[in-house]
Amino acid sequence: MSTMAISEQSAAAVIARFLKQRGVKRVYSLCGGHIMPIWMRLDAEGIRIIDVRDERAAVYMAHADAQLNGGFGVAMVTAGPGVTNAMTGIANAHVARVPVLVLSGLPPRPQENRGALQDIVHTDLVRSITRYARTVRQPELVLQELDEAVSRAVGQGGEPGPVYLDFPVDTLRGEVPLAVQLPEHFAPKPMPTLAPDPAAVQAAVELLWSAKRPLFISGRGAQGSGDALCRLLSRLNAAYLDTGESRGLVPEDHPSVVAAMRGSVMGQADLVITLGRRLDFQLAYGSPAVFGDARFLRIADCAAELRDNRRGAVELMATPTLALEAILQAAGDRISATDADWTYSLRAKHCERADKLVTSMRTAPDGSDGLMHPNRLVAALRDALPADAVVVADGGDFLSFARVGLPATTYLDPGSLGCIGVGTPFGVAASLACPDRTVVVATGDGAFGFNAMELDSAVRHKAPVLVVVANNGAWAIEVRDQQETHGKVCGTRLQFSDHAAMARAFGMHAERVEKAEDLPGAIQRALANRPALLDVLVTPDAASSDAKSGLAWVPDLQPLAAWNEAERRWRDGNDQE
Repeated sequence: MSTMAISEQSAAAVIARFLKQRGVKRVYSLCGGHIMPIWMRLDAEGIRIIDVRDERAAVYMAHADAQLNGGFGVAMVTAGPGVTNAMTGIANAHVARVPVLVLSGLPPRPQENRGALQDIVHTDLVRSITRYARTVRQPELVLQELDEAVSRAVGQGGEPGPVYLDFPVDTLRGEVPLAVQLPEHFAPKPMPTLAPDPAAVQAAVELLWSAKRPLFISGRGAQGSGDALCRLLSRLNAAYLDTGESRGLVPEDHPSVVAAMRGSVMGQADLVITLGRRLDFQLAYGSPAVFGDARFLRIADCAAELRDNRRGAVELMATPTLALEAILQAAGDRISATDADWTYSLRAKHCERADKLVTSMRTAPDGSDGLMHPNRLVAALRDALPADAVVVADGGDFLSFARVGLPATTYLDPGSLGCIGVGTPFGVAASLACPDRTVVVATGDGAFGFNAMELDSAVRHKAPVLVVVANNGAWAIEVRDQQETHGKVCGTRLQFSDHAAMARAFGMHAERVEKAEDLPGAIQRALANRPALLDVLVTPDAASSDAKSGLAWVPDLQPLAAWNEAERRWRDGNDQE
């Protein structure tokens, strides 16, 4: 690919200026010939390029950047295998509804469909997992296509999520006429707000203030509405459950938080309020088999979080913060009918269970092999991390330990796609986006292996991340047929690889820890020398409650088998419980 200078009025230069004026500080990328014109102009504009070792990781990093900073993240990948490698990251952002702009290139237009290097129709591949996917062949259309793509990504006019644009390399070098470089395309666009319908607000007030056992469950769309939500919870004495999508939105010391009573509260509530949260498998699809006769109040600013699986008795299509503020104002001094004893009892039992969990974590016995229980690692991290730490949890079974045991005001995990392997890329991006906060990745060794080479990226870019690998040498644990295995949990084995040695080879501070009593010192040394990695040997004997239920991706709502049986009985009309 020619390295001749790229004109300041070229399409590549216009793309770089657009991103700069839209507030983009970092682009996550892996170099390739078809995207070199954009790469060179990004550098000229002073936008930092975080070059990675795999395109999938580039999209993961853009995903984390968007979640932590608001706005949209940007990943840039080359043609052909660059795009196909990126597809898992795009799919994850699609399911998580996170705004990511993915840019790529194509062979020159005269070579299209003639067998050129990396010549493939990318848009056909990514269209089903993006909000917008276009090939831009004319330089004159670059700006308006960028503007439209970013608008779609952030949810202006629909559900937020990833978008994709690619450009033939001769288009990138082509001149964009000054007459079409209109300032309105470059200018940042404020997110529009959607005011609630007053009649729907009044109907919501009637539901909320007449309910005896109201339960709020928040999700992605609730981000940014924490203050209004806390005030409404206090006014109603309602119960509250967070999810991974919005963890940290309501402080753990708020009297409405009853996370440890998750299974009980969902079956007891008479009104369930979803705030920017889909009723997916993690919430049993809103099934009456779990939620009984509870009515639903759905509040969201996009349809996907408003009416999936269960329709609400009242549905508020509005910006969640505006909806909550309107509800508080409309309710005035009205006294709620909430059974305060119910909420207080749930809270007391939650606190009792939470305290018991912390105690049991710190004293969890070693396995038969003499290696520490994973909860000893989680407890040591819990004691060492500051209250405002950014926690990235990743893995199969280990994620279950970390999700339950590690508090976090900011939390990221693989999401409902179950996309393990995001941990290290998420952590690298998070530590660059939030350099003044402690960022820790708590990951299982199997999940770590997917993107372990991004340790190299962390070192090269001086990303102050701490990666903690729970190394149990186990993999693909699953429940097999009962008759075949006599009910035993079966799986394959990994070796206890020396991940610390690999990290040191990249120039990273790294230690291997084999004894629980050595953890506090090792964690403090690692925090003082980031980027750092701790390779902690834990026993494979330990299994989380999620693994015991047979599905590590069902949070402790109720074991999957029990839920399946409850739904079957409900559908058959013979559920007497």
